[in-house]
Amino acid sequence: MKKRIKVLLLGGTIAYSEKSGRPAVGDITSLALDMPEVADYAQLEVEQFRRISSPDFQVEVAVELVNRIEQILREEHPDGIVVVQGTDVMDEVAFSLHLLIDTDVPIAITGAMRNPDMKGADGPANLLAAIQVAASDNCRGIGVVVVFNDVIMSAGTVRKAHPQSTGAFVSEYPLGYVAEGTPSLRVWPIKRRLPWLKLKTDKVCTLPIYAAPLGDDGLLLPKVRELRYPGLIVEGTGGGHCSSRIVPALVDLAKDLPVVMTSRVAVGDLLTNTYGDCPGTEKYLYERGIICGGLLNARQARLLLIFLLMSGCDREQIRESFRIYSKAFEIPEQYKKL
Repeated sequence: MKKRIKVLLLGGTIAYSEKSGRPAVGDITSLALDMPEVADYAQLEVEQFRRISSPDFQVEVAVELVNRIEQILREEHPDGIVVVQGTDVMDEVAFSLHLLIDTDVPIAITGAMRNPDMKGADGPANLLAAIQVAASDNCRGIGVVVVFNDVIMSAGTVRKAHPQSTGAFVSEYPLGYVAEGTPSLRVWPIKRRLPWLKLKTDKVCTLPIYAAPLGDDGLLLPKVRELRYPGLIVEGTGGGHCSSRIVPALVDLAKDLPVVMTSRVAVGDLLTNTYGDCPGTEKYLYERGIICGGLLNARQARLLLIFLLMSGCDREQIRESFRIYSKAFEIPEQYKKL
């Protein structure tokens, strides 16, 4: 029996063209439907969900996409779902779906780095690979993934690392690869579920990311309270550190708001107890109310905090959510069995 695959199109480079004389994001329904390589094992249903370029993608659109996918899962019962979109914020959209959708149905996100007018356009190959992942029984239960350049990457760890390369997306540990049209998994992702993460409002709050680079003076930090932001993500240095110059302002904000520390370092856990108790070190900050961002980069932490606030979570649930996304997470027993 053929697998029923739902393909949601949102635009992006894969659908971008200037052949009409002006830039336009077109409809690539025919590209998806006219793939003889999938005709033997998959039946595609294509929906033009949005037609939007990556820079215009908003958190609201990600929430609408989540709602639409959940509706499809509830009413149409597909065997797999493919999302096709622009690449600029693909990792953030993937992480949003990863946080908010709990299903064993494979959800594969893909796009292109080269538009259809360019030599060596990668869109068709990426779309084919994503369909192959979504249609694979072996990929049930792996969660939301980004499929790019034949690499299968968990939405929890994927990031865009290059502005031009067809291998623009990387992961600290890829789940596997598409080899000769067959998804070949090498590792299985650990699920970190937050049962209290249930959006209670469609009104998306926004949060700033405050970068704390060399020589930062912290003069912008009082604006966080003045502008009534409900929280703050700090992109610190190294293992989660910042200059002692900005510590008083951060600690003051943390009295009223969730303030989450992350790092500009691309991958890895934040430190929690390596450096001594002096202003700017991880131990000093966490003992004074700053929340450790754990494994998450600043953009991921921002999305998690936005969704926690939209779910009406209290300070303890917020802190526990970030603990679950850290090295302090207790690995479930099923992942310890060979």
